[in-house]
Amino acid sequence: MNIPFVDLKAQYQSIKKDIDDAIASVIEETAFIKGKYVQQFEKQFAELYGVKHCIGVANGTDAIYIILKMLGIKDSDEVITVANSWISTSETISQTGAKPVFIDVDEYFTIDASKIENKITNRTKAIIPVHLYGQMAEMDKIQEICKKHNLHLIEDCAQSHFSEYKGTRAGLFGIASTFSFFPGKNLGAYGDAGCILTNDDALAEKCRMYSTHGALVKHTHLMEGINSRLDGLQAGILSAKLPYILQWTAERNNKAEMYNKYLSGIKGIELPKIRSNTKHSYHLYVIKAEQRDELRLFLQKNGIACEIHYPTPLPFMPAYDYLQIDRNDFRVVAENQKTILSLPIYPELTEEQIQYIAQNIKNFYINS
Repeated sequence: MNIPFVDLKAQYQSIKKDIDDAIASVIEETAFIKGKYVQQFEKQFAELYGVKHCIGVANGTDAIYIILKMLGIKDSDEVITVANSWISTSETISQTGAKPVFIDVDEYFTIDASKIENKITNRTKAIIPVHLYGQMAEMDKIQEICKKHNLHLIEDCAQSHFSEYKGTRAGLFGIASTFSFFPGKNLGAYGDAGCILTNDDALAEKCRMYSTHGALVKHTHLMEGINSRLDGLQAGILSAKLPYILQWTAERNNKAEMYNKYLSGIKGIELPKIRSNTKHSYHLYVIKAEQRDELRLFLQKNGIACEIHYPTPLPFMPAYDYLQIDRNDFRVVAENQKTILSLPIYPELTEEQIQYIAQNIKNFYINS
């Protein structure tokens, strides 16, 4: 049996007519840049998510950068974020001229809220929690810290479409939030794509303007900006997928429950912990495993694709050597780095496939 880490072809086959019709419509109307398909998706996503403004951009990385710039983050400022994420979260901070300040994670793989205040200085201007793997950070505490210290709260929701914390969706706690529609995401395009969500009218206008060369009306540039637009083909594809996203999220939770059932009791692994009062969206299903590298190789030899998210914590990367970071501040991510393993999870994954994965994990520990 061969089980891919993500099966985008299976998803396409399940809604093939919707996707093909969407692509054909965009091509027929040659609505490749801006236009009604982009506007349609922005409106649909904002309404389904329950927010006033959705600004489509080229990718989730640009989304973070645009918000930071439009909030005035600049040289000598500091922005706090988590130590275990994809580098886009921290590199966009650096691109504004600001300094990324990293925080270790808690037992749920998200930023440890209890350690944030110790890192706040008079240069701190914002906090970017990342809702990693589909699990939300401890947002009430982070929100309280931001209010206390007058800091901007920006949520990185690249992996947490429609996750919830205490009844509120990811992305609705701060002044703005960012989403990635990279193909492998829970709601994925067929190329790079992303968006910004906000309820702040002024910030929404600034972000939209900055993402289109600093102009809301062509040839009328009120500022210098960048070129970061959601293209029509990707918008059409996302609109075709959007009616299925809540069902797909429920299916991801169903697959996670199957994993919990079949992996329960296997010595050598630890199942993902779920924060109370949350709704997980399971972009990734991440276990902790003894002999992780050997297990990964064993699974791969038996046709099971698996990944590590992420093999090197951000503060330990050569890109951040200049910060002269004390690695003792990151004991949890340092330990997780040796044990975390992401198993295949997507709506089309079958119970038979999950049983096969679980049996192979069990076989590995029995024979090792």
